[in-house]
Amino acid sequence: MTGDGSYMGFVGVTTGSSSIRRIFPAWARELGLPTDTLIGHDVAPDAPPHVYRTLTEQIRADPKHRGCLITTHKMAMFTAASELFDDLDDLAAEFGEISSMYKRDGKLFGAARDPLTVRAAAAGFIPADHFATTGAEVLCMGSGGSGLALTHQLGTRADRPARITCTARSEPPLQHLRAVHTEAGFDPALYRYVVTPSPRDADALLAELAPASLVVNATGLGKDRPGSPLTDTAVFPERALVWEFNYRGSLEFLHQAEAQQRARELTIEDGWRYFVHGWSQVIADVFDISMPPTTVANLARVAASIR
Repeated sequence: MTGDGSYMGFVGVTTGSSSIRRIFPAWARELGLPTDTLIGHDVAPDAPPHVYRTLTEQIRADPKHRGCLITTHKMAMFTAASELFDDLDDLAAEFGEISSMYKRDGKLFGAARDPLTVRAAAAGFIPADHFATTGAEVLCMGSGGSGLALTHQLGTRADRPARITCTARSEPPLQHLRAVHTEAGFDPALYRYVVTPSPRDADALLAELAPASLVVNATGLGKDRPGSPLTDTAVFPERALVWEFNYRGSLEFLHQAEAQQRARELTIEDGWRYFVHGWSQVIADVFDISMPPTTVANLARVAASIR
């Protein structure tokens, strides 16, 4: 342990295999943080509520624990433990998720950083006039925190898609998406909500898309557990933008797109840019520092040399 003896945490499923284990010490040196120690908190998917409450209470009670980034469990953390926080930001309440946990003067704060992270990552991947010039649509497979953030941000763009199709394996996540979109005042005709119990159901939606559409894997499949939301026989639209929100794991969806990249003229983005923006946002919270774009760009350069 280097520094003042404190540490930052990371709540995920398999935190030990994340690149952040190697990157965080280098970032700590670059930013002059008081510690370069990162500890993982592994929580199984669909863990019962008491697991999140116990973890939150432990972090709150530990004076050396400065706070943490939360990945897969953002919505579950909000549902199970939101009342244990002294304050939540407006986005946490609006989106029903907590992705950033940090302390100030002995109090515990929570924030939703996905909306900001998605906006920053999308700006580097989706051209500002892409939908207006192509008439393209969006298929966002997965309705958790990242899928919610992306479909919300797309609804705020001046350059909006022709249609945004949101999927989940069951109805409740889609009901939550619909409620957030409605509360935001978005045109209901912009969105379509579809339950897709099997990859073949998602294949059928993919086949309907216009050329140049944006196709997103926000399911966690390919990282937290093997698989893809699509079958290997699925065909991507010509000139599609394909965004795999994962950057590590078995990455079946990414490999499916890569197999068709040349023939279908696909533009492919993995989750690396999203990863860098997400971590930089939460590090700024935890250590109470500013994080201007120039600093984020420098962190991205440092991370790329380690990746």
